[in-house]
Amino acid sequence: MEHFETIYASRAIEYHQMIAAEDIDAQLLPAIERVTSAHGKRILDLGTGTGRLPLLIGEQAAQMVGLDLYGDMLRQNVAQRRRHGGRWTLIQGDMRRLPVRSAWAELVTAGWAIGHMRRWFAGDWRTQINQVLQEMHRVAAPAGALIIFETLSTGSLTPTPPTAELGEYYDWLEHEWDFSRDTIPTDYHFASVDEAIARTEFFFGQEMAARIREHGWACLPEWTGVWSKLL
Repeated sequence: MEHFETIYASRAIEYHQMIAAEDIDAQLLPAIERVTSAHGKRILDLGTGTGRLPLLIGEQAAQMVGLDLYGDMLRQNVAQRRRHGGRWTLIQGDMRRLPVRSAWAELVTAGWAIGHMRRWFAGDWRTQINQVLQEMHRVAAPAGALIIFETLSTGSLTPTPPTAELGEYYDWLEHEWDFSRDTIPTDYHFASVDEAIARTEFFFGQEMAARIREHGWACLPEWTGVWSKLL
């Protein structure tokens, strides 16, 4: 398994502990609201992971369904749903073949998930991601909205695609699929530099840990891109 696949398949508890410290300035919800309101909507969240977006907007939704490929992520999602009294539904499945009827969702979100396919399917990424985007459009209701969240770097003071390959994918979303981009800070906040390293090294690696130590970052800078499309 590739590095991130291994994390998603077997280290969901550590993953959730890390993201619990993310978006310290609460920028994600306003970014969603600049696109559309979640209130009273039927929402489908792809790559739902341990529940980051359901925890953020699930209470506002009329109905919310989260889908993820990895059982370990869904088990932690269930634990978070129970802990916070959530009521969203969870499904294990592939974003390329959604078990959802056409035109069901008034808002379809995909958080930090599709971009991995740019690397996992390096020679065929457009075909693979096309399948996801076509499915997102299929399940979206008329006048619905699509929102894709992806990284624009962690450990950088300026937003930029972490790799040329991701930059190519982001440009493709905008020019071939007519998504619009917003950029927001989603910094992590930890109690200390040591905690920042302890909570993030398994995910971002030793080079990032060294950068955190060098800069004394208990608050780890991060940027997120928000690609949206109104139908």
